[in-house]
Amino acid sequence: MKVAGFGFRKDAPYESFRAALQQVEGVGGPVTLLATVAAKAMAPALQRLATERGMIVLGVAVAGIDTPTRSARVQALYGTGSVAEAAALAAAGANSTLIVGRMDAPDGTVTCAMALGKGAIE
Repeated sequence: MKVAGFGFRKDAPYESFRAALQQVEGVGGPVTLLATVAAKAMAPALQRLATERGMIVLGVAVAGIDTPTRSARVQALYGTGSVAEAAALAAAGANSTLIVGRMDAPDGTVTCAMALGKGAIE
């Protein structure tokens, strides 16, 4: 299972989610699941993307997940260096691998990463 993990600002528009996902899928291929930090899983723009793609958004815990990208601000807020990378890894399940590192939407409001694994919901 390939999972796209998202980190984003509260006011991020739908177009930014779509653009970030297109960038990541352009490198890693199509995903089967979208994920983000549990507190943001119901964000309307992300839910719209999931609905249009026939997918769900899995809300996951990201604190303590080691990521290649390290943001001091994100670490202080969420306990991980990158919400996008950590969400992808968490949703992809144990022994998952990050296959596309964090990429930013053109406006900088959304980040997306991709992990490969068996999946936390399988």
